[in-house]
Amino acid sequence: MHRTTTTGSVFHRGESGFEQAVLGTSFTTRDPGRRPEIVVQANNVYEVVSAVRQAALGGMHIGMCSGGHSWAQNHIREGGMMLDLSRLKSIEINPTKMTAVIGPAVLAGELNLAVVPHGLFFPTAHAWTVGLGGFLLQGGFGWNSRNVGLGCQNVIGIDVVLADGTLVHASDTENADLFWAARGSGPGFFGVVVRFHLKLHKRAKFIGMKLQVFRIKHLEEVLAWADLVGPSVSPKVEFQIVMNPKASVINAHGMEVIAPVMADSWKEAREMVAFMSNSPVRSKASFTLPLLPMSLDFMMKTGEKTLFLSNTRWSADNMCMDTPIDPLLPAIRSIADTQPPHPSHVLWLNWNGPVLQADMAFSMQFRTYLALYCGLGKGVDEAQHVNWATDHMKALEPWSRGIQLADENLARRPFKFVSDANMVRLDQARAKYDPQGRFHPWMGRIS
Repeated sequence: MHRTTTTGSVFHRGESGFEQAVLGTSFTTRDPGRRPEIVVQANNVYEVVSAVRQAALGGMHIGMCSGGHSWAQNHIREGGMMLDLSRLKSIEINPTKMTAVIGPAVLAGELNLAVVPHGLFFPTAHAWTVGLGGFLLQGGFGWNSRNVGLGCQNVIGIDVVLADGTLVHASDTENADLFWAARGSGPGFFGVVVRFHLKLHKRAKFIGMKLQVFRIKHLEEVLAWADLVGPSVSPKVEFQIVMNPKASVINAHGMEVIAPVMADSWKEAREMVAFMSNSPVRSKASFTLPLLPMSLDFMMKTGEKTLFLSNTRWSADNMCMDTPIDPLLPAIRSIADTQPPHPSHVLWLNWNGPVLQADMAFSMQFRTYLALYCGLGKGVDEAQHVNWATDHMKALEPWSRGIQLADENLARRPFKFVSDANMVRLDQARAKYDPQGRFHPWMGRIS
């Protein structure tokens, strides 16, 4: 991504600077081929209001971007206006009330650093440069979310510019249906959130990670063990497996079994990751890193530098699962055998989360999660790998409960991401707040 940090401007299609204004908003370097008619780089809330009113007067649809990590580039649509919110980066922390108010373009790493001096915590995105606007709207599977909840569950209010250009506040007690819709509707939300009001938590006294690396030949044994032990793993542990063509230390196709943990003490953390030390597959690991304290900032930056490389053409797809993994192992072996070169990778995540308590649009409950990330660098044949993620997810659809919007590609493979009842409520709220269809719905769905 080559986002400028200068004062925002307005670019019309065909003008000098227009192409950079469009493509510079994306983490992926893939060109989707779509182009809006106008790009508005808003510098503040007032310019957002003005832009939405301009779109209403001109009968234009609006696509929005805060951080640009959307694999499918949802914000780049054909025609209409692209509203670039990347300059709305304010952060206000209230340590006494344990709350924060942030702009949509605040990056995950920036919020984490802002709350550290106060001994506070928010379940930000795992990668440092993810913009929190899109992250919070789509759900927000963040750090320690199995313990403190999804990012959207920790949103306590939003300030929103509606389709007619009015600025309103929404919470559980004010414009409650709008607030309900904002927590889980993702890129299909029908308003521009210019401020998020967040609930913060006390920061864990110990933050660290344990790692084991296996060669890919052990795939079936490792995944079967992980699936079996997953439900008993503490919610303070983010138990996950990354299939990587250049796995850590061995620099070969393998699986990184990763267990970040946030606990009250190092002793408690060791007890929580003991399942890795006592596992029946431990002896087959090529490398084991003992539990070590690590800052969240370090883990966020390291993960991004090793897996989510810039100057790369990215695409992704995913599925949520409830069934045991055994019937899926042949298909996952096929995924591994056809895996594109590094930095392409596969994520298996032990969710087994608590039942969602908040009444919100997000409604995906599941046992485990599988996501495929295809990252192609220079010189890698696009035609050979472009369908890898989508085709394998299509093959696994009989076992899929749905998808989560963070790693989707709805334009290529439309699939369920909220419950049927919640989709009905979303459509009702859209009809109320955006009757003219000013804001683009989800890709793959006609408004």
